[in-house]
Amino acid sequence: MKIDRRFRLAWPFLALMAVILVDRLMPDHGFSYGTKYWIPVLLGVSAFYAVLAASSLKKENLQARMVHRAPLLTVIFLVICLLDLLTAKTSVLPLPYFPAPGQIFDVIITDWKMLLKSAAYSLRMLGVGYLIGASVGLVTGVLTGWSKRCSYWLSPLQRFIGPIPATAWIPIAMTVFPTSFTASTFILALSVWFPVTVMTGSGIANTRRSYLEVAQTLGADKKYLIFRVAVPAALPNIFIGLFMGLGMSFVTLVTAEMLGVKAGLGWYIQWAEGWAEYRKVYASLVLMAVIFSTIITLLFKIRDKVLVWQKGLIKW
Repeated sequence: MKIDRRFRLAWPFLALMAVILVDRLMPDHGFSYGTKYWIPVLLGVSAFYAVLAASSLKKENLQARMVHRAPLLTVIFLVICLLDLLTAKTSVLPLPYFPAPGQIFDVIITDWKMLLKSAAYSLRMLGVGYLIGASVGLVTGVLTGWSKRCSYWLSPLQRFIGPIPATAWIPIAMTVFPTSFTASTFILALSVWFPVTVMTGSGIANTRRSYLEVAQTLGADKKYLIFRVAVPAALPNIFIGLFMGLGMSFVTLVTAEMLGVKAGLGWYIQWAEGWAEYRKVYASLVLMAVIFSTIITLLFKIRDKVLVWQKGLIKW
């Protein structure tokens, strides 16, 4: 059993060696962008993994975690190796549309200032739009879920505007708002507002009657019933709405930046595509995946802290 576990620990290292050997020993097919940082980084990762694997031989917990992740890491490195073969080495997937993994990584290193600046612009717009949309959505959701009078007036508006894709409002927003940033922020807020409103209103409206009756028996007023009973009871639904709104905001953010904003990752993709710099397109996609995945993970962490009794119920 121990021999088998140690052999499995070696799988990712062998896959990394395969990536390095293919990149160094096989000649590129036709024209190909040279790489400067790819091999040094792969060698550094290989050395780090070798040290970590050696340390795990004396630490059972570390070894168990590494053995568990070894097949996944091995497949990832083998996929990178296969992509290198299909792009730079054989041109089955031709340049410039399909750059090699090393070429994409080099762009992340060489063009990091532009990528970082674009990411900062995107995060600023995402943060402002998401906070506005979520805040308004929480307010309208509580109103429609608690008050029949508010629901009478707000529900038709919600049903009319909500199903329309937020990106369909871009031409109108670009005309009405003075700057592309405020227009895009409005579109983002609109995309977040609808799911947050629906899920919050549903959670408030479906609060167990027994909770409210017990609180009223103990002398609770309307404010207490809303903010100390109904809203906490609706938190699982509220977080679902926040997750849905976050996903919609990612789509809307990239689309809005491509159509009107003069900075951001969406703008960067459009600019790079215009110059046929598909290495930069893929580099920005990798950065998007990292940023958006991190944001979702943070929201899950917050959810697990707030809803301790539901920790692990929804996994990411």
